[in-house]
Amino acid sequence: MSYYLGIDIGTSGTKTLLIDVSGKVIAEANAEYPLEQPKPGWTQQDPEHWWKATVSTVREVMKASKVKPEAVKAIGLSGQMHGSVFLDKDDNVIRPALLWNDQRTAAQCEEITAKAGGRNALIKLVANPALTGFQAPKILWLRDNEKRNFDRLAKVLLPKDEIRRRLTGDYVTEVSDASGTLLLDVVKRKWSTKLLSKIELDAALLPRVVESDEVTGTLTSQAAKQLGLTTDCKVVGGAGDCAAGAVGNGVVKSGVLSTSIGTSGVMFVHSDEPQYDAAGRLHTFCHAVNGKWHMMGVNLTSGGALQWWVDSVVQGLAGIPEKSRYEAATREAEKVAAGSNGLLFLPYLNGERTPHADPNARGSFVGLNTTHTRGHLTRCVMEGITFALRDSLAIIESLDVPVKQVRASGGGSKNPMWRQMQADVFGKKITTLEVEQGPAFGVALLAAVGDGAYRNVEAACKATIKVADETKPDRSAVKRYDELFPIYRDLYASLKDSMNKLADIQGR
Repeated sequence: MSYYLGIDIGTSGTKTLLIDVSGKVIAEANAEYPLEQPKPGWTQQDPEHWWKATVSTVREVMKASKVKPEAVKAIGLSGQMHGSVFLDKDDNVIRPALLWNDQRTAAQCEEITAKAGGRNALIKLVANPALTGFQAPKILWLRDNEKRNFDRLAKVLLPKDEIRRRLTGDYVTEVSDASGTLLLDVVKRKWSTKLLSKIELDAALLPRVVESDEVTGTLTSQAAKQLGLTTDCKVVGGAGDCAAGAVGNGVVKSGVLSTSIGTSGVMFVHSDEPQYDAAGRLHTFCHAVNGKWHMMGVNLTSGGALQWWVDSVVQGLAGIPEKSRYEAATREAEKVAAGSNGLLFLPYLNGERTPHADPNARGSFVGLNTTHTRGHLTRCVMEGITFALRDSLAIIESLDVPVKQVRASGGGSKNPMWRQMQADVFGKKITTLEVEQGPAFGVALLAAVGDGAYRNVEAACKATIKVADETKPDRSAVKRYDELFPIYRDLYASLKDSMNKLADIQGR
């Protein structure tokens, strides 16, 4: 029997799982690590935490599974996208990695856009506008603000690819994650030499780019010893967490859309051809499926907004024990009718990406009155997060992209009330899977494909992924949400100037 590891380097922790060739999860493990926020809107991490979490979770999985090291044939890597690991010529990490939700690069985004010849010209080059979370503006930020560090710079890697370097010794990325650097020609699936030239970055800073199911190397003797594996174990390209999660959910063909609520929120739809939102509100990236693409809307604070609300506000006010605080908050929210009695929440706690691309966007409650309880506020936080996802769905459907099935994943798929809320806000049936393991499972499947266990990604998904249940929309709730959604969409424009002024004050 052959076995495959999937490792997902997340924002709050690393998840590792081991599957057999049928897709059965044999063992899994998680390890958490801290997030640094030195200023409002700034997020960074020490890559050494990722490596230690990788080693500990792989060893834990191998111990729990009792699988022999030589039976593990390949590893797939996933991770938080857009992050920047800066290395010197000796592979030393120069400074903490800037993460996907870091907002410090607004000036560099303006520079990239101008040098590319404007927003439309930039989208034609790399299929996307310049956004603060992307990797390219982070490199320019280092140049502008930490010149001594920039002068030491020899290589820039994405988070999962820093782990690949530690595993194999090679500098390699793959097309789905590379799409989020702003430096990839997404249509041609290779680095954009034109844009690199315009912004005066040396292509030698970047790793080699491959397809997601391609074998990129094998474990070094040192890595094999640390992980308890063999040097015959292959490492495949893997995928950025969004594309990896889509593979894990079977979103590898036209008509299927996934909605994921984790720290961030993602609407992800498969595309056989590269399609564009001319306004740049959606991302157009390469898919982890060889020769395919996807469109994606991203909300920077989804489950993270609920976590903020429950951990920082509800728990602090009521003293609810940590182990039961989410269950208690949800029970209160369940007693409130759809629409939270006209109360709305904008979940822009860390700026926003889709559809506003505004690092200065801020969260707010609108419509409060004396009849509102804590349950109303909890429910409207969840509704605001779901409305933010509907923003992306509305853009996708406006481009005539077919959406025949919506598959829910992440924290929003595990809570029955939130599944129903998604069905009602989207006005569509929500399906869930028999086993939902997210990006780690997706890249474990990519590892199996890379090892030759399956002909391609589509065949792997067809053999291993099954729909378990569906949640149908409630007509009366759909009607209420359809009434509230246009009001929700209008609020950003009404509050934008005030948000900018407040963001300026907060940043001082």
